[in-house]
Amino acid sequence: MNKTFKTYAAIFIIVMVILALLEVNKKETTDWRKNFDINEKSPFGLFIFNKESQYLFKNNLKKIEQIPYEYYNQHKKGVHNIVVIENNIDGESWKKILNQVSEGSDAFLMVTRMPKEISDSIGYYDSEISFEEENVLKLTDTKYQNDFITLDKFPSGRGFSFIKPKVEVLGKTVEKKNTDQANFIKVKFGKGYIYAHTEPLFLTNYYLLKPGNVKYAQDVFSYLPDRETLWFVSNKSSTSRFFMRFVLSNPALKYAWWVFLGGFVLFIFFNAKRKQRIVPVTEPLRNTSLDFVKSIGNLYLQEGDFHDMMAKKAQYFLNKVRMDLLIDTQHLDEEFAKKLQLKTGKSMEMINEAIMLIKKGQDPYASVIKEDLTRINKILDEILK
Repeated sequence: MNKTFKTYAAIFIIVMVILALLEVNKKETTDWRKNFDINEKSPFGLFIFNKESQYLFKNNLKKIEQIPYEYYNQHKKGVHNIVVIENNIDGESWKKILNQVSEGSDAFLMVTRMPKEISDSIGYYDSEISFEEENVLKLTDTKYQNDFITLDKFPSGRGFSFIKPKVEVLGKTVEKKNTDQANFIKVKFGKGYIYAHTEPLFLTNYYLLKPGNVKYAQDVFSYLPDRETLWFVSNKSSTSRFFMRFVLSNPALKYAWWVFLGGFVLFIFFNAKRKQRIVPVTEPLRNTSLDFVKSIGNLYLQEGDFHDMMAKKAQYFLNKVRMDLLIDTQHLDEEFAKKLQLKTGKSMEMINEAIMLIKKGQDPYASVIKEDLTRINKILDEILK
């Protein structure tokens, strides 16, 4: 073992020890992001709601990981319930949901920000109605007057700034200093109903774990009839099938994995450096295409077959005119000469002389001399410049 390897090994060990000490002394932080992920156990995930959802919907719930547009194109459904909880759905999928409601299904939409064109179709506008740090959500039905929930952590403050006539208000946001604002409504849409709630935060782990809050959630969903319910969950909420998911989800195992990868890379680096040999320089193959062309040209000149060379030059020129200038070369008449003159900008005298030489080269009975070959080669090259 040489001195260089020992030095690098010592540095690596020291770095690993420092990282291990930092990991041991690191304080675990709480993720307060509003992810609404059914697999997340963070405060604002939906892990608990996901586990209790079958009980809440009396085993009639079916989670759908497809977007509504794809699902309803592949499945024909009768009347049913639709649940959407803070899911980023595209415009076409929203239209599919509205079509299902118009045919008799009911939709429960729990989103803080509905696309404007969809909310316009339903008949309401949502906006920021509260700027308080604490909101109280209550239902308007007197039989639920004792069931309320207090949002003391990052409430969205969203509600309905406008609702069309004949819309039933089912719930409100209550504040001490302001008047009550609607946040839960029921709208007749075609043959079905749309239930819209602007504050899905009460379904997250943080609030469902608080005593008494589950009752409010049960009351809210009690408006849906007892029948098959489709819950369109976000694609990001589907369980990961990546084989390293367990390792990466555990902080200690994840840290050990990265240490292993780092050590493996260093081992490869030092090992390759020790055994690497000089790579021999290989000269690239010389391009002999030009030499071949010159040899063929000299062969033609030695044979003295000027007529064949002139015909090939004419054929090559006409092919270039067809492909590059997009001019029909079937008839070498006056119309062809005008089009070629317009495309190339050369004089009519040069164009006419070129046509005459081309026709001479194409005529198998014409007498061709070396000067004709030289002239056609020069004039056709000049035209194609």
